Amino acid sequence: MEKSAFDKIYEVVKQIPYGQVATYGQVAALAGNKRWARVVGYALHVNPDPDNIPCYRVVNKEGRVSDAFAFGGGNRQVELLKAEGVEFAGDCVKMTQYQWERPIY
Repeated sequence: MEKSAFDKIYEVVKQIPYGQVATYGQVAALAGNKRWARVVGYALHVNPDPDNIPCYRVVNKEGRVSDAFAFGGGNRQVELLKAEGVEFAGDCVKMTQYQWERPIY
């Protein structure tokens, strides 16, 4: 049976290392379709297992957190990332230091 788009997205998000972030577009491409950035957002908003699928490690391409973070709002997402040592410049993650560098095939 073929995996759903959401299943593919969750598999990618589970791979984002502690203390790093990925963008919606990056997750989309790694899940198999670079046009799925919005689908990634939808999938993370209904994350069925937030303890094992670290959706807070996904940010936009500028490094901004989501105001609509489903598990406590944007401030909670910032708290979770900072707890892992991720640093911010203003309201954006320092992407050059903390973006996951997994190659996209």
